[in-house]
Amino acid sequence: MTFASDISRRQFFSAVAIASTALGTLGASLPVFAQKATRTLRIGHQKGWLSILKARGTLEKRLAPLGVNVTWTEFNAGPVQLEALNVGAIDFGDVGEAPPIFAQAAGAPLVYAGATVPRPRLEAIIVPKGLSIKTVADLKGKRVAYNKGSNVQYFLVKLLEKHGLKYSDVQSVFLPPPDARAAFEKGAVDAWIIWDPFLASAQKSLDAQVLADATGVAKNRQYYFTSREFATHNTDVLRIAIEEVNAIDTWISKNKSAAAAELSQVLGLDKSITEVYVGRAAFGTAPITQSILEEQQSIADTFFELKLIPKKLNLLHAAPVSLN
Repeated sequence: MTFASDISRRQFFSAVAIASTALGTLGASLPVFAQKATRTLRIGHQKGWLSILKARGTLEKRLAPLGVNVTWTEFNAGPVQLEALNVGAIDFGDVGEAPPIFAQAAGAPLVYAGATVPRPRLEAIIVPKGLSIKTVADLKGKRVAYNKGSNVQYFLVKLLEKHGLKYSDVQSVFLPPPDARAAFEKGAVDAWIIWDPFLASAQKSLDAQVLADATGVAKNRQYYFTSREFATHNTDVLRIAIEEVNAIDTWISKNKSAAAAELSQVLGLDKSITEVYVGRAAFGTAPITQSILEEQQSIADTFFELKLIPKKLNLLHAAPVSLN
């Protein structure tokens, strides 16, 4: 072996050592960049407030520094969203008061992530203009249409109690909103209990009269839900999601005309209808508290008494991580 070849070999091994050290240093820095774990927040939503959040893209911007991707899937009803949660297809969604109670009764791993402020004016019992029904007491013996197992069924029970009537004092006609509207329009039912935007639409296009809304009877909150698994490992993501939903609420409360115009496009309704809807809504979304869960417990207990769910529920089983 010549001196020159020996120098070449030493240079080679020296270069390998330097390269190995450099690669080790680079590898140590990779977790900050390429090796950072990526999470995904899969959102299920109905046409409405979350549609506006999706259009803004602000949630994606807030979550990007955490390495969190966001996907969106649109559903036509709350119960379908909750079924998607149950099979592990989504992580977050919006729903009314009643569907999560049925989901919990069916064993879904549901956790409440946030709730709006009370919005009792967004649901009401309406009657045709000129009908002899002038007070809630006049409903005795009458045919009342509503969606079975929904929050308006709870509203009806409590409204009747407030006015000295029993649930059995009215003839319940179980119909989904489109069919209930048709029955109401034809005079096949005497009253209809419904929520916005169907409520605003009936007022504007059918000249329906509000007999009573849920003020002083039911809270009518909107809820945001997640799964126990996701809530356990992603409290930071859920906190930001609720903050961004509340930011949209704040914007709508300060820009009602613009919000009504945007919502009319989302819902495919005339702006005059969404203006009524937005105009009587209350805005604000925050994390779940013990008192809010107690409100849901009252609804669950009522549904159990009506034999709408097979077992008595403990809503604390659906409490967020922060309350456990």
